[in-house]
Amino acid sequence: MTQQVIAFQGTPGAYSDLACRNARPGWRTLPCRSFAEAITAVHEGRAEQAMLACENSLAGRVPDIHSLLPASGLHIVGEHFQRVEHCLLVVPGTRMEQVRRVHTHPVAMDQIRVLLREYNLTPVIEFDTAGAAELVALWKKPEEAAVASSLAAELHGLEILKRNVEDAAHNTTRFYIASRQPNRPPVHTPHVMTTLIFSVRNTPGALYKVLGGFATNGVNMTRLESYMTGETFAATRFLLDVEGHPEDDHLGKALAELEFFAKSATILGVYEQSPFRHSPSAEGQGMPRSSPEDAISGSITAHV
Repeated sequence: MTQQVIAFQGTPGAYSDLACRNARPGWRTLPCRSFAEAITAVHEGRAEQAMLACENSLAGRVPDIHSLLPASGLHIVGEHFQRVEHCLLVVPGTRMEQVRRVHTHPVAMDQIRVLLREYNLTPVIEFDTAGAAELVALWKKPEEAAVASSLAAELHGLEILKRNVEDAAHNTTRFYIASRQPNRPPVHTPHVMTTLIFSVRNTPGALYKVLGGFATNGVNMTRLESYMTGETFAATRFLLDVEGHPEDDHLGKALAELEFFAKSATILGVYEQSPFRHSPSAEGQGMPRSSPEDAISGSITAHV
């Protein structure tokens, strides 16, 4: 039986690689230099699915996805939440007092300020976390350390000197899982998400009219982001995640209102929610747990 493949942006041992292994156990992971390359791998049949980071609880949204996904022709078939647990990696046998410099991605570096201050370590920026681990393994010097995933330590033969060195315990990245073919769950399946992208006419109240149907029909939004498109400030596109199935009565009516008032609208995927959304960890990270009446107020995360 041929082993299925899932593509991701990054190098072996990256958190996206770890997300692939957790979401699709037994699949082979395919590292790609960019999101576009991961999408191409699916189109060309070199991978069945792509793991695409879309937002992080600390860093916010991930650029490019809003423009790449609609044009890709792929469909969102799932979501995955990956806890980011930074580890201090060293060559085997290294003691903490020997470490002088820490190598990692700039976002990760910003998340380990306490570690750097406590041990008076010099930060050195690298292209990514897994790449930093690869460099430390290559140098074999006890004074050089990397901050990366436990998977990076395993792949590069490094020792984990300290675990969970991040300042915040709620650092989590959300991913869309995309495929060539849609995989919509049946109508009335519980805990379904629908992701769509739409644009509005440049007229007063256009966005209010588009979103009003979600409130009046009791549909909960979990994500709403705006993006400038084209070469004018007047062209705006919105990426929207809502709870429910398009063929359910409530969401169906809300989408009908959206399509009536919107300039254009495209559903990118209908898929089952990740179990993470219903776990205690989700509540600790501020995941939307609001009632339908809050559909336009507290449950929207807007990046304008």
